[in-house]
Amino acid sequence: YSLLYRWPGMSPDVKPILLMGHIDVVPIEPGTEGQWTHPPFEGRVAAGYLWGRGTMDMKQTVMAYLEAVETLLANGFKPTRTVYLALHHDEEIGGRNGALKIAKLLSQRGVRFEFTLDEGSAITNGIVPGVESPVALIALAEKGYMTVELTARGEGGHSSRPPRPTTIGRLARAIDRLETRQMPAELRPPASGIFEHLASEMPFHLRAVIANRWLFEPRLLKRLESRPATNAIIRTTTAPTIIEGGIKENLLPTEVSLVINFRLLPGDTTDQVIAHVRETVADKSIEIHQRDHAREASPVSDIDSDSYKTLNKTIRQVFPGVVVAPSLVIGGTDSKHYVKIADNSYRFVPMRIVGKDLQRMHGIDERIAISNYEEMIRFYVQLLKNATAAQ
Repeated sequence: YSLLYRWPGMSPDVKPILLMGHIDVVPIEPGTEGQWTHPPFEGRVAAGYLWGRGTMDMKQTVMAYLEAVETLLANGFKPTRTVYLALHHDEEIGGRNGALKIAKLLSQRGVRFEFTLDEGSAITNGIVPGVESPVALIALAEKGYMTVELTARGEGGHSSRPPRPTTIGRLARAIDRLETRQMPAELRPPASGIFEHLASEMPFHLRAVIANRWLFEPRLLKRLESRPATNAIIRTTTAPTIIEGGIKENLLPTEVSLVINFRLLPGDTTDQVIAHVRETVADKSIEIHQRDHAREASPVSDIDSDSYKTLNKTIRQVFPGVVVAPSLVIGGTDSKHYVKIADNSYRFVPMRIVGKDLQRMHGIDERIAISNYEEMIRFYVQLLKNATAAQ
């Protein structure tokens, strides 16, 4: 179900580039259909917007790629370097039958990319603290992923004569310790680049803090820790997501389990997370097991590369007045499957996100402005010209 296109370049010795996206979408939460302004799967055009699931994540990008390529073909444009389009069908469930298999195929063919471009960051307004100008964030990396299961066992029995502690009590203490004593916060690349590149756009007091990080970094970290979105860019996060145990109100469970999801900051490893969990829980009676499908954080792509400079240039050409800065993706993208066959992997979609737009992604009333969709097409036309035109 995934699609791979190859647009041959005139110079086969020049490394190709890859534009990728996914054509699958998340489902609609049952019972919320009536809360949508327009039916979620009809693609209605109304009030200056295109409405429906996938208009932000990420069929808008897939269609903009295709519109851009067709526009250039219609005008006789011939790329110097080869361009690949990889459109995946299962990103929302891990990409193991889409992006992973395409990446393996391309690796077998000996293909190596100058850069890849995928979803990740966007053009934000009012989201970066202290910055009034629109900000285009180009993500240089994405966080790793790891799930750990904790299991506490006991004798069980009647609730009228409970032991101290109970299995639930032991696990509750473990949860409290892990949430209270999380892995340390640190402002490191690529997240540190957000502040370094945007300092000139910030109020004086924030500029002073950033210019003197050696002195004020503890204060800056404390401020960033206060908001979930910014806390996620400065540490490996700890999120208890599933707890199971007990079947009856007067029966002590013999087994209780807890699932905790960690998103790894570049520089932290899965081995370090396991060591942190064992040390923090500090209870040898609790079993600690790492689930499958863990992945390390991605490498951090080069901000000084010609590829990054091309992206930066293209953004400024199509979106005058927008400030560009590097960033970090706190979730996951299909880019992770291609990092071994790419010199650099960037994650950016030229979609404008303002105010409550973030709630629409995977939520109710997902939509994109027609004017922004037109900007996206112009962006990819210009990017392909900048990245593949004869020098």
